[in-house]
Amino acid sequence: MAEPVLEMENIQKYFPGVHALDNARLCVNAGEVHGLIGENGAGKSTLMKVLAGIYKKDGGTIRLRGKEVEINSPEDARKLGIGIIHQELNLMPHLTVAANIFIGREPRKGLFLNEAKAVKDSGALLKSLSIDIDPTAVINTLTVAMQQMVEIAKALSYQSDILVMDEPTAALTENEIQELFKFIRALKAEGHTIIYISHRLDELPMITDRITVMRDGQFVNTVETASVTKQEIISMMVGRTIYEEPKLKSDVPSDAPVVLEARHLMAKNVRDVSFTLRRGEILGFAGLMGAGRTETMRALFGADPLVSGEILLNGKPVAVKSPSDAVRLGIGYLSEDRKAFGLSTGLSVRDNCVMASLEEFTSGPFTDDRKIEKAAREYIEKIDIKTPSTAQLVKNLSGGNQQKIVVAKWLIRNCDILIFDEPTRGIDVGAKNEIYKLMRRLASEQKSIIMISSELPELLRMSDRIVVMNEGRVTGEMDISLASQESIMTYATSN
Repeated sequence: MAEPVLEMENIQKYFPGVHALDNARLCVNAGEVHGLIGENGAGKSTLMKVLAGIYKKDGGTIRLRGKEVEINSPEDARKLGIGIIHQELNLMPHLTVAANIFIGREPRKGLFLNEAKAVKDSGALLKSLSIDIDPTAVINTLTVAMQQMVEIAKALSYQSDILVMDEPTAALTENEIQELFKFIRALKAEGHTIIYISHRLDELPMITDRITVMRDGQFVNTVETASVTKQEIISMMVGRTIYEEPKLKSDVPSDAPVVLEARHLMAKNVRDVSFTLRRGEILGFAGLMGAGRTETMRALFGADPLVSGEILLNGKPVAVKSPSDAVRLGIGYLSEDRKAFGLSTGLSVRDNCVMASLEEFTSGPFTDDRKIEKAAREYIEKIDIKTPSTAQLVKNLSGGNQQKIVVAKWLIRNCDILIFDEPTRGIDVGAKNEIYKLMRRLASEQKSIIMISSELPELLRMSDRIVVMNEGRVTGEMDISLASQESIMTYATSN
């Protein structure tokens, strides 16, 4: 029986207001490729950042080769032979391959850098790994797959024998993926241990020996890859109790008119996306990280350039080349990062409420403060924003009330189509319910809502219909009466 090279037991990690890891555990055998999977927010990356010393654990034990260790920094992890390759590559694009491999520990000759030795040593390293890349090549001239190989070589240059790969195939083509798998198998044959994080379930039988499933920051199960089906893995991933009852049928009449239609949208990370939105409908958009949901909506809203495709409002083609075009046409966008894109937190509730429609409250160079005050008060009352006054600074309010202010901004602007991107991210359970009630009320008032959410129970509770995306494409669409966590995850992991 294989010996564990890594054991993480009862790992705890807290962030403000969040218990990110709750008695999490992981046992990895020497020389295996071990899959680590779970939904967005399951705790996979957090657990690996604890292992890599990026986060300090708040409880639990880590044992390497049978010996308990403390990992308080990335340097500690490197000294213990642990390397991590993040999904977002951490390379200097304007420097050479050799410079990137040895950055921060460059060979020297006296007071000067010894570039010749860096090139020679990195060339020898690449050759030993059968990586055919010129060490003098500049990183930004390489393909993403080749950059990925440089990241791996860099990690191995620290004599790492445990490698964590976080979504390594997210930006690769099918041929590049097969090359990466070939390389991983070669590393395994040389005795390296790989922890492989991926949301592409179809990859797991091709590359992993065992799989650990996490859910809500906790360990669910570790299974032999050969003995488990994809559907069983999905059931483990989404098996938490749904406390809120899912919606059983759509609230939208079958003859409700289509208010928005997207036809064959093409943009950055958006590939031939088409869908319709009806009056009074809450249309959910599901998918894993990087699926292209936010990019689709940003292109629709004019925040990112649309390469091709057509947008129709009430059956008529419209040109949306900027957010101001979208707003003028009655489309409002509630970004997943409300503080960066939805609010000016240093300004008052009143100022934020009218930010998108100031022209309605101005006459020449003057603003009608009494009219602004009246509008702000009306919507504070209408959607139950808890604030001591309209003059309160937004930064002093809770996340749920800040989200409501963004909604008020678009309602005062009289937008009939509202795009909610992760509407309850970062807010507590009570505030979530308030947002849900508000969204239902808006739909009952014939507003049409597109809701992007990474929380499957939320989508099942709120949506009338669900569109599922993966890798920039629509992979499934279903009426809420036919939707389940398992069916959504099946589409979300399909190519």
